[in-house]
Amino acid sequence: MKKLIAIFSVLLVLSSCSEFQKALKSEDIKTKFDLGIKLYEEGKFNKANRLFAQIVPNYRGKPQAEKLMFMYSNTFYMMRDYHISGYQFDRFTNAYANSEKVEEAAFLAAKSYYMLSPVHSKEQKETYEAIDKLQLFINKYPESDKLAECNAMVKELNAKLERKAFEIAKQYNITARVAIDYEACIKSMDNLLLEYPGTAFREDALFWKLDSEFKLATNSIERKKADRTEKGIEFYNAFKKIAQKPELIEAADKMYAELIEIKSLNDIKS
Repeated sequence: MKKLIAIFSVLLVLSSCSEFQKALKSEDIKTKFDLGIKLYEEGKFNKANRLFAQIVPNYRGKPQAEKLMFMYSNTFYMMRDYHISGYQFDRFTNAYANSEKVEEAAFLAAKSYYMLSPVHSKEQKETYEAIDKLQLFINKYPESDKLAECNAMVKELNAKLERKAFEIAKQYNITARVAIDYEACIKSMDNLLLEYPGTAFREDALFWKLDSEFKLATNSIERKKADRTEKGIEFYNAFKKIAQKPELIEAADKMYAELIEIKSLNDIKS
């Protein structure tokens, strides 16, 4: 019995493949359309896509075009070809602004851009594009049932940009060779805190500002040492107000003790 079922399954697959191959070679666009829909509904998006691609130009301006274009766009999304799905869904929303599918298409277009966002260590062009697309959707469809998901995606993408900005700023300190590198770290951390006032990196940003100013003070020429020492103490006080991480507090306290010692020596000299 099991053997018969296996044979039947093989024959069914072969028949299906034969039907698909015949449709691909056929000149009848309705045959391609009907089989494409059948394959689409069965979740065979790759095959459906190949058939739809052959007939899309033939259906422009026809009643079936709207349905075809939505399914065609969605096959790319389901195949994880997000570059093309984003582009095709954008085209759909522009061409069929009154469609009952336009909100879903706009959401899937925005989500396609979200799916293209790379890891934080890479260039973030696609991340900015995704945030823009998601925000446009949120503004246009404030009552959508996809709103919570969109907000969650925007939050995740913003967190990625925050981390990218923080890592770049931190890198100025880690790879510093001259004073200007530490100054770049301080300025970049300030920009991070200004652009993302609620950032999760606030404590770390203030710590690396302190660390940069501390290194400037301890390696400074005499005429700049007093001013940089005062700034280091100022940065320490700002850090201590919000500090939570024991390892950062311990490191900051050691820097502060050394800054106070430098200040005392400066006071004696003056």
